[in-house]
Amino acid sequence: MDIAAGTNRPLTVMMQAMHSAIGENPLMAYLAMMAVRLVELHRVLRPTGSLYLHCDPTASHYLKLVMDAVFGAENFRSEIIWKRTSGHNSAKRWGPVHDTIFYYDRSDASLWNEAFESYDEKYLDRFYRFSDEKGRFRIGDLTGAGIRYGDSGKPWREYDPTTAGRHWAIPTGAIRRAGINGDFESLTPQGKLDRLDDIDLIYWPPKGKVPQFKRYLESDRGSPIQDVITDIGPLASQAAERLGYPTQKPRALLERIITASSNPGDVVLDPFCGCGTAVDAAQKLGRKWLGIDVTHVAIGMIEHRMREGYPGIEFETIGVPKDLESAQRLALEDPHQFQQWICWQVGGYPREKKGGDKGVGGWFNYEWVDPNRSNVRSIKTGVISVKAGDNVNPNMVRDLGRVMQRDGHQFGLFIMKGLPTKGMRDEAASHPLVEIQFGGDSNVGQRLPALQIVTLAELFQGIKPKLPPLISPVKKASRVETRASHLKGGQGILNV
Repeated sequence: MDIAAGTNRPLTVMMQAMHSAIGENPLMAYLAMMAVRLVELHRVLRPTGSLYLHCDPTASHYLKLVMDAVFGAENFRSEIIWKRTSGHNSAKRWGPVHDTIFYYDRSDASLWNEAFESYDEKYLDRFYRFSDEKGRFRIGDLTGAGIRYGDSGKPWREYDPTTAGRHWAIPTGAIRRAGINGDFESLTPQGKLDRLDDIDLIYWPPKGKVPQFKRYLESDRGSPIQDVITDIGPLASQAAERLGYPTQKPRALLERIITASSNPGDVVLDPFCGCGTAVDAAQKLGRKWLGIDVTHVAIGMIEHRMREGYPGIEFETIGVPKDLESAQRLALEDPHQFQQWICWQVGGYPREKKGGDKGVGGWFNYEWVDPNRSNVRSIKTGVISVKAGDNVNPNMVRDLGRVMQRDGHQFGLFIMKGLPTKGMRDEAASHPLVEIQFGGDSNVGQRLPALQIVTLAELFQGIKPKLPPLISPVKKASRVETRASHLKGGQGILNV
């Protein structure tokens, strides 16, 4: 098994050993597929780059061995556990509620930004027990262990730290975050304490004489991120960012990862981008991005997501048909991917599974206003039939009509690569016109053909089918609030 023969001897040995142990099965095929991709990802990563691999526990232990062979075990940094659901019933085993994220660096020069997570309410109630007119705060030490004989060991006010075996150790990081600068660093410890007391950052206990530092919640950064993530849950069914994609991850999870291992203007690559959560988070945080996926379902959804979330965004999509010739070529080479792509082009969404479509290649949603009751509105579904081959005949149009009747669709689109024959046009015209209404005004209406034939040539000429007002094929992506400091950085490329 020459997965990486001649380029990575440890990986070749590892893959051969796993092949001997596991045998020929889907898991081994998956590991082989991942191995060659991880080799390429390692090759293109800069010395300052990092790689995060998200997987479930069924394959994580095998993938860890593959990544050790590719990146070197010395470049392993963290095994991150994400609690992706609060509960899961499972017979005869512990409930599977987590996924694994492996974090590897390209080298010792890899970038790392200290990142923080918000405190939970129990933590705040326990530690931020005090408050004043400036807000909620906790108290912290102004001294450190051990006696010193310089200024840091001298008394201040009525307290001498030496009597307790300690010395003054003022938390300079917290002071800096509180906005105190100027000549503060040049002051003696006693001078710094005077300054802090003047601006009410020292807490004097009701009993005792030991002063302490006030750490206000608003200026605190939160708790340093840990390798067990429990504060970011799965997307709720009604979450604003939820698109209906089965494996969609919360954007907050990707934001945390991208913030920790990149800076604004850096490049984020997601080679398995699904519905585009990583590229969405990268755009929001001002990173350049590149997303890759093998299906037009994913690419179409990401295009929609990014344009809805970032009005006016500009990005390039590579690998999709740009003209009639390339569309015809896709239809010839991969009819299923052609079907997925063309459904997006008419405002619909494709049927993802191959084979046995029973005349259904996809659907589209539209707003329906009852002509007899203008205040009654609903969302209805039309059906799409896609024919990527050349052997198309009137019977196929007739079959779409039967599907419409069977499933109760008022509208249907018959999409074909070539031009329709007279028999096909006659069959489509045999279906009635459907009266529709716009805007709730009973005086404004239209009669549209129930079954329409759509050709590739017409679409590239800008001729769209005549349909009622369409509704987004996926749940409308919410507009994303982007920080002003990140606005110039985000730009990207989608590849299929």
